[in-house]
Amino acid sequence: MSRLTVLLLLQLISIGTISAFQISSPQSTTPWKKYIQRQVVPFHEISSSYSKGATPCKNGKSASPLRLEATKAPSPSGGMIVIDYEAITKYGIAAITQLSVLSALFAGLDQILSLTEMSVLPSPITWILCYALSLKSRVFNPLNNSRPNLKKTEGEGEEGGSAGFNDRIQPSWTPPGFIFPIVWILIVSPLRATSSTILINSLGGYFTLPLMSLMLHLTCGDVWNTINNTEKRYGTSVLGISFVYFSALHAAWRYYEANAFAGELLAATAIWLTIASSLIIQTWRLNVNDDGEKESILPVKVDGEESKTQFSWF
Repeated sequence: MSRLTVLLLLQLISIGTISAFQISSPQSTTPWKKYIQRQVVPFHEISSSYSKGATPCKNGKSASPLRLEATKAPSPSGGMIVIDYEAITKYGIAAITQLSVLSALFAGLDQILSLTEMSVLPSPITWILCYALSLKSRVFNPLNNSRPNLKKTEGEGEEGGSAGFNDRIQPSWTPPGFIFPIVWILIVSPLRATSSTILINSLGGYFTLPLMSLMLHLTCGDVWNTINNTEKRYGTSVLGISFVYFSALHAAWRYYEANAFAGELLAATAIWLTIASSLIIQTWRLNVNDDGEKESILPVKVDGEESKTQFSWF
């Protein structure tokens, strides 16, 4: 069994372990959010409620029996909650657009270099290019991809932007806010740039399947950023982070097939993604609605209202 396979298996095992630990351990919130607590219904009350043919709510009152039928759920404003197919369509269009632009960029670069005596750019330039793409790939995505502003709190963000991390309940083990940019700028992006530079020099070109696999991963991350930070769809964020996570493992595997060392370097970024994925899952579990229910995995909206998913390009 190769070292990369072992590393990838360890990532999958670790994310399952972290999630299982968080399920079994008591959840706690930050001190300034102690007023937000989920009420727990004692087991004997649950048994009593079900014996009467009612479904218990988190406030201890009984609701009508649970029906296994397809229905539209009411929103706090009184409207009906439906799946936001417009958002799903726009996510797909944004991903295709970003991948198409990046493909054209690399294919064009290969064509230009074919007119010279070089097959690739000098390694320092290639590294800077890959590093910049790792940090700023969102400029090729037509969605609103505003990153969280750690200095802002809920209600202080600019219109259309992100209010930062203080707009939701987070697990007690959430790293301090300043850790995130440090990890991305000083660890994850350099690993991506270094592994990609090794790969490009090894293959002698830019528009290749392994490199485009990394671009697919970056694209998934940019779409997920809109879902999680701009739109604050905590349920859909869980679905999105799974695409981000497994696209990272796929990219590492493709890199490994072309150059073992490059693949191992890229696979190391999955360590942080494992922690981030567990954080997203636990955040979704903590941020429940007034009925104690978690948000839908699929994007939803109030029937008749405009989707919150908007393009920033057009």
